[in-house]
Amino acid sequence: MRLSDFAYHLPEELIAQEPPAERDGARMLVLNRASQSWEDRRFRDLPEYLKAGDCLVLNDSRVLPSRLFGQREGGECEVMLLEPVSPQAGGAREWRALVRPGRKLRTGATVRFDDRFSAEIIEQGERGERTVRFVGDEDVYAAIERLGHMPLPPYIKRQDRVEDRERYQTVFARERGSVAAPTAGLHFTGEMLERCEVAGAQVARVTLHVGLGTFQPMDREDFENHQLHYERYLIGEEAWREIGAAKRVVAVGTTSVRTIESAMLSGERAGVTNLFIHPDAGGGQFRLVGAMLTNFHLPRTSLLLLVSAFAGPEFAMAAYRHAVEDRYRFFSYGDCMLIL
Repeated sequence: MRLSDFAYHLPEELIAQEPPAERDGARMLVLNRASQSWEDRRFRDLPEYLKAGDCLVLNDSRVLPSRLFGQREGGECEVMLLEPVSPQAGGAREWRALVRPGRKLRTGATVRFDDRFSAEIIEQGERGERTVRFVGDEDVYAAIERLGHMPLPPYIKRQDRVEDRERYQTVFARERGSVAAPTAGLHFTGEMLERCEVAGAQVARVTLHVGLGTFQPMDREDFENHQLHYERYLIGEEAWREIGAAKRVVAVGTTSVRTIESAMLSGERAGVTNLFIHPDAGGGQFRLVGAMLTNFHLPRTSLLLLVSAFAGPEFAMAAYRHAVEDRYRFFSYGDCMLIL
């Protein structure tokens, strides 16, 4: 297959700029792989598709307000944090980051965020990234929470607002470390999780810290050798036991899929993964996942390829065309798809 097989036309007005008025108010396109059919439902109908023996797997990674705006010598600038260089050492004072304007922020430059917090550029990477070292007495994470802005994706054409601190975060977010939300989880409320459990499903939480590389468009038509960025993941012993005992694993989001399939493939419940699941590699890539809840993804991305590998490429792309025709809302703050 070619990457161009996973392109589709999307009118700009279908890209959701705001979350739904109610967190669980999205539409849900339900795909049945066995019958090759779909139906238009609401996310609130999800418990109807769950039963005893199911395990609903959630990614509990918490999004950092990782966009920091400051002053450099000569003007304003932005530091977009990606990940700490040594998460456990020295309060995570050194981070990999993207900066703007890149040409003005070379090694040795200083960025001042306010009177209490600043950073020094200590290294330049081959792909334009920087390593920054934070200076000041304040705890780094406390300063990020105080000064940072939520990293809304670039297709949301507005500045982040105070309410995005809550809405661009799942209600079950716990382990800080993502620079983008695991968006399929954004639809859940506490009440919805309770309804899923009443329907008979166990709920297991895993962690994969989402990096920007996951969402980047691909540029090679022969995508088989595409390399994803590495992302850190962790699955607790109890969660792994619940997943292993389930009759059907229902993964919430592509990040949950990649987490548990990486652990199954490697035999390790913690580590880093750049697992790339795509249609040309065959259906054997899904050793655990039996159903998937996911948002709609950008064309020509690894996320759309993963969904197409699970649903079947022709079926998945036909469903996407239906979603466009029926004016579903797309991407992070948009509607969702349940693949059975």
